[in-house]
Amino acid sequence: MPLPPLTLLLAAPRGFCAGVDRAIRIVELALEKWGAPVYVRHEIVHNKFVVDALKAKGAVFVEELDECPDDRPVVFSAHGVPKSVPEAAERRNMIYVDATCPLVSKVHIEAARHAESGLQMVMIGHAGHPETIGTMGQLPPGEVLLVEKAADVAALQPRDAERLAYITQTTLSVDDSAEVIAALTARFPTITGPHREDICYATTNRQAAVKAVAPKVDALLVIGSPNSSNSRRLVEVAARAGCAYTRLVPRAADIDWAALGDVRKVGITAGASAPEFLIREVIDAFRARYEVSEQVVETAIEDVEFKVPRVLRQDTDGAR
Repeated sequence: MPLPPLTLLLAAPRGFCAGVDRAIRIVELALEKWGAPVYVRHEIVHNKFVVDALKAKGAVFVEELDECPDDRPVVFSAHGVPKSVPEAAERRNMIYVDATCPLVSKVHIEAARHAESGLQMVMIGHAGHPETIGTMGQLPPGEVLLVEKAADVAALQPRDAERLAYITQTTLSVDDSAEVIAALTARFPTITGPHREDICYATTNRQAAVKAVAPKVDALLVIGSPNSSNSRRLVEVAARAGCAYTRLVPRAADIDWAALGDVRKVGITAGASAPEFLIREVIDAFRARYEVSEQVVETAIEDVEFKVPRVLRQDTDGAR
């Protein structure tokens, strides 16, 4: 019996961003340089497949620095860490490599610069997310006030309403953050914003691609892990853009085929920490059940590349 026809609309850009690619390379290069085990504080990126693959090569993932021995290297995840973490590593004379995404580091630098100018920070982000914890940890307690949604702005109690600046988590929904920023500027007209938007180019590009695909399909699947902030935001963006059925699927085995029903057009995208292997796995699963034709919906071209730290480059003398 012939397979039913199906069109897959592949959002582009999708999948790995430059910051994720750099972080994974840092762990791999650290293993090459120092051998196993290399410890990694927190998941290097939020994708189980990536983490498991690095574990198989000798990476050991821990949540806190005190779980690491003094005599083995440790890598800090792409999400960034509070200032107290590298300071503790220094006190213990540990070898450490910071894999914080440069675009997250940019937000850290902005926070420090505003604090030096006497401004109290408001951070737009998700409570408990490692990037939020790392960014708020760049300044002393009380210097960063957290808001998650526009309704939270009314409850803010800054020490001086005329001396405020705001920063954002890099993986937020562009539309949601715009609502919060509008609420902040309405209540605090003199609040200072970043010189350039904090939401990273990869998050913005992937959300724009999803907005282009979502109105054209019967269903849209986002490949990514449940703890990936940028992946979850893609699901929300697709739903808002008009797709009635949007789901986050870690891999092909997680697809609910019965729920898809009699679909004829399906959109596919992936969060910034999902490898291409998982995207092809999902496409192959559709090919096993449908006569598939693929269309790429490209809204931006990405050519960003971030260098790894000097300690891991072959052209250095190994000095930290």
